Amino acid sequence: MVHTAQRYTPTVAGLLVCCILALAPFASVAKGPSQSAVAAQDLPAEARTTLARIRASGPFPYERDGVVFGNRERLLPSRPRGYYHEYTVPTPGTTSRGARRIVCGGHVATLAECYYSDDHYRSFRKIQP
Repeated sequence: MVHTAQRYTPTVAGLLVCCILALAPFASVAKGPSQSAVAAQDLPAEARTTLARIRASGPFPYERDGVVFGNRERLLPSRPRGYYHEYTVPTPGTTSRGARRIVCGGHVATLAECYYSDDHYRSFRKIQP
């Protein structure tokens, strides 16, 4: 009896499974509006002070406070340009603005949609009032 080698022909489904398994380790780096939440009272004292200034419409200690935040990183929910505004959260021990920010959208006096970043927009946590 002569044995012939069977020829393996991958199916489309098999290829898809292989691709999904190969890309699974990279799923956590996908961009999108998923972020954790933080209660306002659990923020650093400087962030709570910044929130109070936002609620009172100022005064703000930094010239760039209140400028439009473009959401170029696309980590926040997609909104029209001009919806989000950024505010500096002072970082003790730094002479510059530091990396901490609060970004608010909508009517900022109500603080309806604000996010905290302590790593200069690499990640955000939604602030719960």
